[in-house]
Amino acid sequence: MASFTHIDKDGAVRMVDVTAKAPSLRIAVAQGVVNMRPQTLAMIQEQSIKKGNVLETARIAGVMGAKRTSALIPMCHPLNITHIKIDFFPNTDTHSIAIRACVRLMGQTGVEMEALTAVAVACLTIYDMCKSYDREMAISDIVLLEKSGGKSGTFVRDKGASDE
Repeated sequence: MASFTHIDKDGAVRMVDVTAKAPSLRIAVAQGVVNMRPQTLAMIQEQSIKKGNVLETARIAGVMGAKRTSALIPMCHPLNITHIKIDFFPNTDTHSIAIRACVRLMGQTGVEMEALTAVAVACLTIYDMCKSYDREMAISDIVLLEKSGGKSGTFVRDKGASDE
């Protein structure tokens, strides 16, 4: 049986002890996509959604989500995040918006979950702000694109594995 870091020898769930780990620069980049009707994308780009500026609201929500990851995911450590950047990439050909989050810190554990949470919350915020116009929006392809730092080193997703 494989060894799981969040389960002790007796099978009890536990938070991993990172006390002895040396701090290092940790960076994670995640991405997700919200697919929508062409009219919905146009309204977002024209800032004509009645609830307000969709992308700026989603950016704020994504930052807040990253900062609160440990309150949502049980075994995540509370982290002293030093930077969060969220970008949006509207695509009029596919009627979608890709959301990319980059999270970094100098610490003893990675920020992959924080980047993924930032993307998920930003995607959900776009859905929430636009649902009265388009209930068929679909959130998809939330993936880790890359991470660096720590003992496991660097990971970069194969370009063919994501919709970049």
